[in-house]
Amino acid sequence: MTLVQPLYLEPRVEEPLAALLEDGAFLHSLADGLGSPLNILIPDRAAENAARFLAVYRSHHLSGRVYFAHKANRSSSLVRRLAAAESGVGVDVASIGELQHALGCGFTPDRIMATGPKDVEFLWLAARVGATVNVDSPGELDLLAGLVREHGFDRVPVLVRLSEFEEDRATSPGVRVLSRRSRFGTPLRDVESLLSGAARHRDAVDLIGVGFHLDTVGTTEKVRALERCVTVMDACLSHGLSPRALDIGGGFGIGYVADAAQWDRYTTALSDAVRGARPPMAWRGHSYGLRNDNGTVRGSVALYPAHRAVSGPAYLDELLTHRTPALDRPAATLLLEHLHDLYSEPGRALVDQCGLSFARVVEVRRVGDGPSMDHVVRLAANAADISLEEHGVLVDPVLLPRGPHDDAPGDQEVGVYLAGNLCLEADFLTRRKVFLQRLPRAGDLLAFVNTAGYAMDFRAHRAQHRPTARTVAVERSGDGWRWCPDEDYWPVNTPGGERA
Repeated sequence: MTLVQPLYLEPRVEEPLAALLEDGAFLHSLADGLGSPLNILIPDRAAENAARFLAVYRSHHLSGRVYFAHKANRSSSLVRRLAAAESGVGVDVASIGELQHALGCGFTPDRIMATGPKDVEFLWLAARVGATVNVDSPGELDLLAGLVREHGFDRVPVLVRLSEFEEDRATSPGVRVLSRRSRFGTPLRDVESLLSGAARHRDAVDLIGVGFHLDTVGTTEKVRALERCVTVMDACLSHGLSPRALDIGGGFGIGYVADAAQWDRYTTALSDAVRGARPPMAWRGHSYGLRNDNGTVRGSVALYPAHRAVSGPAYLDELLTHRTPALDRPAATLLLEHLHDLYSEPGRALVDQCGLSFARVVEVRRVGDGPSMDHVVRLAANAADISLEEHGVLVDPVLLPRGPHDDAPGDQEVGVYLAGNLCLEADFLTRRKVFLQRLPRAGDLLAFVNTAGYAMDFRAHRAQHRPTARTVAVERSGDGWRWCPDEDYWPVNTPGGERA
């Protein structure tokens, strides 16, 4: 059945992922041997991404460190490759398990930062090995200092993380801007308790920096927070403290959809569908947070901005170029004037174009009758295995046919729903209708591009005794590819010249 006005959201694909997707025979051989779903990672691309971030540092004459936010992906191959990177990239760990993993993958404690919610065991191990601790609250600071004294550890390097920045009317007259409340960090208004605590515990901790956490991608809010953190670092001097690093956290983003016009058409059509001006675009009229209120579209769309003109290292460059509101100079200039190092914690952006996930087509069914007839494609995977849409990301998969097929009549430009393998009505990998160039067949693969950031394993589980996806690392080998299980990858050549 030919559909009118198919709405595509074609993925942004760069090398070497583009070349990997061209090798359908190789990908099908992996699926045949390792099953579906399957995750594929390209560790070398992560090292290249880290180098791109640090190139922005150099372009602004800044020193500091880029920390990979480990929570974005639990892979061993990515972390081991970053540990071996010549750039000296660090790793941001948010649990005792991630800390143990980073140490086992080759990161030395001076390149590890412990962030996120911390229990006493996590703090103990971080203090024991000498990792930097990014402190969220005065209570956490007290607990850490107590552990250091009790166990006779060396002083632990710490940063203090701030949140809830408000516009200062004295320095920035006009509309008052509030940042969102956050469960992370200490509100700026309570910073004095953190600084006095760091001074009181100076025998146990060494305050090396100040950072911020903001639940936003807005450069204006981030630059305002950066400027306020600089003033906090100045205030540290009166407490006998001399921090030297400013941590701007993460949130650099990536672009999933290649064409801005496709994204604009889709989001406009979604609003039209909600107000009834066109047929529904998702299963059972799902509307991603929007609703029809007497012909007016209301609500907030719960979607990641899948097309971003500026993201990753380019977003960092834009942030550092943005002028600060009170002192009216580029953020990078402000850091240089104070001789501060810059810390950043990219997660998704550091594994951009590093991987893909694919699932085998099991069955194609027709549901409904007449004009309401649709196709549901059941995959050997579920929404937790490949969780792009669960994270608000809408992007089309790439169809990898099992073998050469002659297109049958009606196999062109078809819209399908992608259903998972759980016996749950809600198990859809895409609740929206996805448009493909032809109807998939059993045995074909659907490849989801750019899943390395949060979409591979952040939500994966073993519900209904389904196995979670295996993960493999690949690298170029002549005209083809060499692969190994993720856990077997090491960034070193064996005496025979093969990667260990």
